[in-house]
Amino acid sequence: MAAPNDEEKEDLLLACRYGDLQDVQQFVAQFGAEGLASIQDDNANTVLHMACGNGHLDILQYLLPIVPSSLISAQNTSKSTPLHWAALNAHLEIVQALVKFEGGPGIDLIDIKNTAGRTPLGEAELAGWDEGAAWLVRMMNLDAGDGENKEGEDSEAGGAEDIAAQDIEVEIQDADGKIARMTIGGNQSS
Repeated sequence: MAAPNDEEKEDLLLACRYGDLQDVQQFVAQFGAEGLASIQDDNANTVLHMACGNGHLDILQYLLPIVPSSLISAQNTSKSTPLHWAALNAHLEIVQALVKFEGGPGIDLIDIKNTAGRTPLGEAELAGWDEGAAWLVRMMNLDAGDGENKEGEDSEAGGAEDIAAQDIEVEIQDADGKIARMTIGGNQSS
């Protein structure tokens, strides 16, 4: 198999950015999946950065099983991961797919900080994306002690319904030392 030239690599990154699944599949058919992890733009953005930042779930679902799982936590020159980009741009299905991908870093992705000192959760909050921030908080290891719950799990003390009915208060310190407080309500009624 011939190696792709720089123009073909750039075309692949653009296909991931603009959501052209057929071009991505054609690239893999022509050059194989082995080199996908090494293809980056000048800012070290990978195929996953491009697909995740622009909300292309079909491309992400195609790429995840064929790229090394280490690419999920790959950081660009600003130390942002694909999850940072998905959170910044409010792409919930992308965020969920990255965190839940079996064999990937899982919830550890939520703790990775970029050069601005922000985690993906911090990026979601900065963007005012409450739904994504709330989902990320529910997935985090908050050291809740006995009966700790994650989405869809039951505890010995009464099940996910009991936890879901409680408010969760979170304090997060940004890179400038400012504290952001957020309450995620379990009993949200309209």
